[in-house]
Amino acid sequence: MGKLFASCVLLLCILNVGEMVKGEPQSCNFQAIYNFGDSNSDTGGISAVYNPIPPPNGQTHFGKPAGRVSDGRLVIDFMAENLGLPYLHPYLDSLAPNFQHGANFASGGSSIRTPTETIFESGHSPFPLASQLSQFDQFKARSIELYKQAKNPSENAYLPNPDEFSNALYTFDIGQNDLSHVIGKVPNDQALAIIPDMIQQYYAAIQKMYQQGARSFWIHNVGPLGCSPVQRLSAVSGGSQDLDQYGCVKSHNDIVSQFNQQLKNLIYQLRGQLKDASLVYVDMYNAKYKLVSDAKNQGFDADPFKICCGIHDQNNHVMCGKTQNINGKDVYAGACGNPSMYISWDGVHFSEKANQWIASQIVGGGLSDPPNVSLSQVCYGHTG
Repeated sequence: MGKLFASCVLLLCILNVGEMVKGEPQSCNFQAIYNFGDSNSDTGGISAVYNPIPPPNGQTHFGKPAGRVSDGRLVIDFMAENLGLPYLHPYLDSLAPNFQHGANFASGGSSIRTPTETIFESGHSPFPLASQLSQFDQFKARSIELYKQAKNPSENAYLPNPDEFSNALYTFDIGQNDLSHVIGKVPNDQALAIIPDMIQQYYAAIQKMYQQGARSFWIHNVGPLGCSPVQRLSAVSGGSQDLDQYGCVKSHNDIVSQFNQQLKNLIYQLRGQLKDASLVYVDMYNAKYKLVSDAKNQGFDADPFKICCGIHDQNNHVMCGKTQNINGKDVYAGACGNPSMYISWDGVHFSEKANQWIASQIVGGGLSDPPNVSLSQVCYGHTG
């Protein structure tokens, strides 16, 4: 009887452990991240191709410019830290590359749609989303070829293991440049008119990556562009009274919200089509808007629109780290004394402290759809 009781207790314990494992998914143990995007997550791509990003960018964490438009780390850097992985090396940077744990295809100024003007005319990167996907195709094929040709393990030290491509995390943070180049510059109905094409190209991109073997997707929506200090200044200077209770341009954010809703709908659609893929929609808009609306309580200056680096007013725009002649005098746009008190680094991009705060809001799954899917558990985010 005692043996039977002990056996039953053991069986119940085993069943309980099984339920715990089912209820609390373990870490996916991602060994690589492949990122696609714009300056929000560019760790040195556009800087390697064109003029290097100047100081004081990078001063807080790296002590020097590090290819990032910020005083330090970006959200993608904090995501890598969360997964215990090194920072992503940009695909476009050929010097001392290490792609063992992934690659970054993001490029400052990139858009979902293919630009019709050069980077010198409009600021649009020549590497839109479709180009980044083509770069990934070449990267994957070439790295697998080189991996197989290696005669000893040391030759593969900086290459991804071919078996890891299907088990890697694929992250997307793109779309803000498509919208920022039309919002406030054309009538709202014309700005809204580009969204269907953006969504269609996003759809094609996810399908293409799925065909390449990607199964775990972490997709950021677009943040509240109406809260961008430079975008807001332009609207206010033009006499706009269209501000919400926190000082953001309401009509601009409404257009962004339209895109975000259609992106969310697209992800729902893709979940129905790609049954063995996990697609997690991440509400970056919510995180960034919350920060702007509650700046003081989150440890920042009470004015969320103050800019740390650069000179931006109704008459002048001098970008961070640049020198410009104003009224016959050369003026250098340097950094503030304490970047950690500022949400905005340069009027468009976030400070390292703000990026860290934003990352803290998303990596745990608090702003994920499906709900509560953390960064380390994306592979378990199936809903079908």
